[in-house]
Amino acid sequence: MAAYLSRIHHISLHVSNAEKLANDLVSKFKFCLFATRQTDRSRQLAFRKAAAVFLVNERRQDSVNLDEEVPGNTSFPDQHLVQVGKCSTGKYLYDVCSHYPVDTVSNVCFEVEDVEKSFKDLRHIGCDFLVPPTIVEDEGGVVTYSVVKSIVGNVCHTLIDRSKYEGSFLPGFEVLENDSILEDKDRTCSISHFDHITYACPRKTTQQVMRWYEQLFGFRRFFIDSKEDVDEGYVINQDGIGLRLTAMEYWKCSELGIILPFVDKKEPDCKFVIAESLPKQGRNQVDTFLEQHGSPGIQHIGLYTKNILCTAQAMSEAGVQFFSPPPTYYTEVGKQQEIEEAGHNPQMLAQHGILLDTTLPLDSSLQKTTCDDIQYLLQVFTKPIFSEDTFFLELIERRGATGFGEGNIRALWLSVQAYMEKNKKHSHTAQV
Repeated sequence: MAAYLSRIHHISLHVSNAEKLANDLVSKFKFCLFATRQTDRSRQLAFRKAAAVFLVNERRQDSVNLDEEVPGNTSFPDQHLVQVGKCSTGKYLYDVCSHYPVDTVSNVCFEVEDVEKSFKDLRHIGCDFLVPPTIVEDEGGVVTYSVVKSIVGNVCHTLIDRSKYEGSFLPGFEVLENDSILEDKDRTCSISHFDHITYACPRKTTQQVMRWYEQLFGFRRFFIDSKEDVDEGYVINQDGIGLRLTAMEYWKCSELGIILPFVDKKEPDCKFVIAESLPKQGRNQVDTFLEQHGSPGIQHIGLYTKNILCTAQAMSEAGVQFFSPPPTYYTEVGKQQEIEEAGHNPQMLAQHGILLDTTLPLDSSLQKTTCDDIQYLLQVFTKPIFSEDTFFLELIERRGATGFGEGNIRALWLSVQAYMEKNKKHSHTAQV
């Protein structure tokens, strides 16, 4: 392992219309705009919900043929120094400016203890760096960062050290509201952190991606199911569903003493999931992502919520559209009983398309299982939030379950497929 990751600092999105996405994040998803930065070539807007932070980057149309002045090779000096103010004309975005043809989620920023050491160690084993270690400062202090290109499509990782910075976000950003004010805002959407990030990848690339993250960042395998094959991952290959899921998580050093909000005061995990389609099962949403996005990339992000019913209801009333599973999901044999035994009302879940999946108790000899004994999760997917059928969000509430709703995959798959088939027909009709 060449770099020790502490936690996710933020996730960057590069879009053509920041205003529309900003309105959606605030009005529909109940995030708070808390910091902004304007440069001569781009605009950056930072949105927060507890520990979940999105950084939206909009590329200025009049500078589409200009590139950010960052080195394009590995002949870097040890450090670059950039001083920025509240409204900066600086060159750096804590990322790279993307000329990507469609809206995309392209950077997962990690906090690290030592950017320079990480840079040297990663470069030594052949990593492709887009930005060398760079020092940025303002009145709040100093931040050091660099940007490494990942093995997955256009996804990059900014490595950042803000241990010497006392500001609310990053140098150069104008902070609009302080954290205490943000915490008092809309409590109907109790999102606390990023639960997982899912990559859509081409077939037979999972093992390569896994090895890259293991070697460079110390990621380790997370088994979605106890019967999952080590090499094959979690595979569903039936009833028109051809899907392979493989999960991994980054190892956090216990001595760092990181504290983030979580229900049991444990540092929240953010797992990474690799999704690829299987042959001979027809076209599916992974293939659709790869085609419309133009490369592998981030397909969806799971937002952890402490109360998915309240969160989904508030978002739905604000205009968020969720995928709905087939109506028979809530009445099929065993599912209604499963939901009721977990202490939920099937009709209440059905109103917002929320799915429930339980984990069998470790002690199968228990004669009677109570609600308190059952481990389960609740989840629901939004429809794509970009104009293409690429990126979407997931709400997830965990009650002891650590997987990704293996029992729900078929229902989720069918609901997404139905939506995409409907969109395809509408598109065809419009062309005719």
